[in-house]
Amino acid sequence: MDLIRAMRTFIEIADRGSLTAAAQAQDSSLAAVVRTLAALEAHLDVRLMNRTTRRIALTDDGRNYLEHCRHILSAVQDAEDALKEGAAEPVGPITITAPVQFGQMYVAPAVTRFALRHPRVKVRVLLHDRVVNLVEEGVDVGVRIGALDDSGLIAQPLGSIRRVVVASPALLAARGEPAHPEALREAPCVRFSGASGLTWQFRVDGRALQVPVGGNLEFNHIAPAVEACAAGAGFGLFLSYQVRPHVCAGTLKVVLRDYEPAPRPVHIVYPHARLLPGRTRLLIDWLKREVGGDSAAFAGEG
Repeated sequence: MDLIRAMRTFIEIADRGSLTAAAQAQDSSLAAVVRTLAALEAHLDVRLMNRTTRRIALTDDGRNYLEHCRHILSAVQDAEDALKEGAAEPVGPITITAPVQFGQMYVAPAVTRFALRHPRVKVRVLLHDRVVNLVEEGVDVGVRIGALDDSGLIAQPLGSIRRVVVASPALLAARGEPAHPEALREAPCVRFSGASGLTWQFRVDGRALQVPVGGNLEFNHIAPAVEACAAGAGFGLFLSYQVRPHVCAGTLKVVLRDYEPAPRPVHIVYPHARLLPGRTRLLIDWLKREVGGDSAAFAGEG
C-alpha cells in the first residue's frame, strides 16, 4: 500500500464527507477509494470511519489520525516545494478571492506586487460580492469582511472596517451636521435597494437603534451612490473603505461617529483541509503585511 496516497485519500473522504465525492475529487473510482480506506484501516488495525448508507463519520481514532495526516502531508509538501523553489523562489499556482471593491482597492494591488516579486508563481484573482466556497470552487485563499460562520476555515485577522454615515460639505453647510441618528429621519438620504437600505442601524448607549430613512435616490450599486452623496444628493451609509478616497479628498465628511455600530472584522481565510504549500504561506504572510498594514486606512482612521 502507498501510505502517503492512502493518507491523501483519507483526508479527501473526511473533507468531502462522502466516498463518492472523494472519488470524484481524485478522478478515481468509488471502488478504488473504498479499497484504499479499507487497506488503511487494516494497516492501522483501527476503524477510522463509521459508514452507513446515508453518511460517513470519523471515529475518535479517525479524528486523531486525521490531524496527524495533515501535519505529515504538509511536511511532505514543504519538502517538495523547497526542492522546486530552490529554497527561495516559489513556483506554482495560487487562486485568491476577495470582495469586488475591497479587492480592487487593497487585495489586487498587493497581489500584483507579490506577482512581480515572485514571477514563477501564477496567481489567479477572483473578485466576487458573494461568499465563495473555497473547497468546492478550488480556491486557496479568501479575504472576508464580516463575522465568519463556523465553516472550519482557518482565519487570520487583517483589520476591521467601520460603517460610516457621510455627507458632502455643501449639504452639511445647508442643513447642519446631525447631532443624533434620529435627525436622519427628516433628512435626504441616498439609499440602497432592498429592506436593509430603508433602515440604518446605529448604536446608542450600548444598544442598537434602527432609524428609517428616506430620499428620492436609490441605487443597487455602491459607486454611483457614493458619487451621488459627493454631489450633495443626501446622506449615505457606507463601509469606511468605500468612501475613503472622497473623505481623503474632502468631498465627503464622516458624521455621527459616536453612534457607529461595532466595526466589521476583515480576515484572510483558507481551508483547514487544504495542505498549505510554501507559496501559499508566502502569499498569506505577504497579505498580512501589505493589506493588514493598511488596516488603519481602510478602517477610515488613517
